[in-house]
Amino acid sequence: MEGGEDKPVRSPAVVKEEEIPAGLTAEEYADVRPRIESQHRYSVGQGQCSSLLAQRVRAPAATVWSVIRRFDRPQVYKHFIRSCVVKGGGEIRPGCLRDVWVISGLPASTSTERLDLLDEDLRVTGFSIVGGEHRLRNYRSVTTVDELRGCGEEIWAVVLESYAVDVPEGNTEDDTRFFADTFVRLNLQKLATVAEEMAAAEPEPSPPPSEKEN
Repeated sequence: MEGGEDKPVRSPAVVKEEEIPAGLTAEEYADVRPRIESQHRYSVGQGQCSSLLAQRVRAPAATVWSVIRRFDRPQVYKHFIRSCVVKGGGEIRPGCLRDVWVISGLPASTSTERLDLLDEDLRVTGFSIVGGEHRLRNYRSVTTVDELRGCGEEIWAVVLESYAVDVPEGNTEDDTRFFADTFVRLNLQKLATVAEEMAAAEPEPSPPPSEKEN
């Protein structure tokens, strides 16, 4: 599959236990269900909504993670970001803040975001929006990357991105979810394209040396 063809499909982040999130096969769901249970469940109160989107990427999980983990460079795969600066310029670790400037023409101009979670071993990261000029109040998001294997040597990654956010006054949950999902969906599609191009450019691993005959 090509990067732009596997479109992520929206599914509520709070789902029934037996429900398979849209965009995943039953087999994929069985593999990533522990992730959903541990990382993508939200206690959503009145005046809030949440969502979960899934994206298949024909690339190793390590390649996909190398893009997502860069809290200092979200513009590599996130549409509409003009620039990003990490405050203090120090180490990228939970608690650090970044200022993001959005391209003109959108109902937003700036966003101040806090890195809440960055686990290199589990390939999970999360952030919250804590300031700026935008519509997404109390927005918090978690993204995970899992590597799946098929028959033979086929491997691919499944990226799950979930969020919870306040519903602005005068809007419905569906309006808010549609607005936020649009940006997340476009970002995930670009992520797939970027990661798949990176994977295609990576050199093939060298075969193990054959044993010398005595």
